[in-house]
Amino acid sequence: MILRWFFSSTVREACAMRKHMHHLLCAQRDVLTPPAIGAVTLAMNRLRDTIAAGENIGKIRIKMDELDFAANKWLKPYPNALWRENVEVILVAVAVAMAIRTFFLQPFKIPTGSMQPTLFGVVSQNYLSRYGPRSEADFKIPTGWERVREWFEGISYIHVVADTDGELQVVEPPVRFLIFNLWQTIWVGGQSQTIWFPPDYGEQTLQMRAGLRTRAEFGEGQQCQKGKELVKLRMSAGDHLFVDRLTCNFHKPDRGEIVVFQTKGIQHPMMPQDQFYIKRLVALPGDRVQIGDDRHLIINGRRLDASTPHFETVYSFDPKQSPRESQFSGHLNGTVAVRYNIPPGLGLAPLFPDAETVYTNELVEIGVNGGEKKIASCMVMGDNTCNSFDSRAWGPFPADNIIGKSFFVYWPITKRFGWGNQ
Repeated sequence: MILRWFFSSTVREACAMRKHMHHLLCAQRDVLTPPAIGAVTLAMNRLRDTIAAGENIGKIRIKMDELDFAANKWLKPYPNALWRENVEVILVAVAVAMAIRTFFLQPFKIPTGSMQPTLFGVVSQNYLSRYGPRSEADFKIPTGWERVREWFEGISYIHVVADTDGELQVVEPPVRFLIFNLWQTIWVGGQSQTIWFPPDYGEQTLQMRAGLRTRAEFGEGQQCQKGKELVKLRMSAGDHLFVDRLTCNFHKPDRGEIVVFQTKGIQHPMMPQDQFYIKRLVALPGDRVQIGDDRHLIINGRRLDASTPHFETVYSFDPKQSPRESQFSGHLNGTVAVRYNIPPGLGLAPLFPDAETVYTNELVEIGVNGGEKKIASCMVMGDNTCNSFDSRAWGPFPADNIIGKSFFVYWPITKRFGWGNQ
């Protein structure tokens, strides 16, 4: 029968018809009379037996017609049956997708560069920088197959030339549908100019305004001339990855693994409470944490190095080289940051001002009656130690905030594609 199903379109059609009628019968069984249920069931069984007996195509067609007659006679017709069936299929697909997202794999987009060079956030290059062009090649936007190749690498370009003289009045936020940017409008001298399908500009919060105005280094009130380039950006998309939510239900993440967590409840005036961050887990509950002047973590008196699991790349830097943005440079405390003139940003390492400071990873919850309860907590740090807002600034957070571990980078297709970015 299995071979006949593969080689005969009639057998496949008959099996699909019987399955569909069985579905309708089950859905209507509570409102059908016993004779109706018996008649439809008898017709389905006869079709099944005819297929199983290996009868010829003609007899199968006859039994299909009998089943169709019985269904039309006894089953209740659905209004807009085609629409109902399509909606049902869509709802089932959505339910399956939501279940996979909730319990197994959740897509996540990295907006910032705190984990570079392990995982990249949104990066831009402004060809019209106020500091002037870097080279003649910077002004050439590729075309043809080169443009296609760069698209697969997550690279896109925005090029806007002013259509009129006047003042830059408004830069509207992108109009979105689900996770997609559809268009963005710029108003110059009372005239609108549209950017179709603008790229993701990265995290846009009160603290980090990484929108088009920030990326292109302009703002309202700027004077524009007709025919002059207003925007010329090269945008590299942040890495898109799947977060493994399943294994965290059975085994808590180990030190050094890259985790995604909720920011809700993290006590810091600059911390948004509705975001998801991605960092490397460095301290488990109760750990005593130090950051040495050699840029290595010291956990419970033990110095971590390149032989520590999951820290192989983090500590692969040359100690003779100064720490650099978006390069593996270990972890900076306050003393080292000052030594190398690293900007403090949002507060680079106020909890670790020097190598002698020991911070205990511990959270205590105060109950209604004044009682204290210890909460399992974690501390995390970004691999981009020169520019990462992490536990060096805001300390520990509840371990229950972790939703999963970095699993697989599925976009863009670069050397970071795959599951080797740990």
